[in-house]
Amino acid sequence: MRIAIPLVQGQFSLHFGHCDQFAVFEVSDETKKIISRNNEVPPNHAPGVLPQWLGGMGVNVIIAGGMGQRAQQLFVQNGVKVVIGAQSGNPEELISAYLDGSLVTGDNICDH
Repeated sequence: MRIAIPLVQGQFSLHFGHCDQFAVFEVSDETKKIISRNNEVPPNHAPGVLPQWLGGMGVNVIIAGGMGQRAQQLFVQNGVKVVIGAQSGNPEELISAYLDGSLVTGDNICDH
């Protein structure tokens, strides 16, 4: 499994479209543990680019604080599960919480 987390200056970005990198984690399906992490610089942000780019990298899940409805639809079309409403934390903590079912999510902070 591959999980992506949007970053701004190395920290979790609440809105995926404003990030300057994505932390992409390879996770063992059996052990639910992180195998590796790569920080990837995305292409220039434009509607539909990031879902296709991450889906093409084999990302299965994206965890974000906020995301517009159209972006969510495009991620689903590219085979990527969307988890929105994540509040904060370092990327490894967010991944661990997602994997053990304890990730706290709230409202989607994006209104478009």
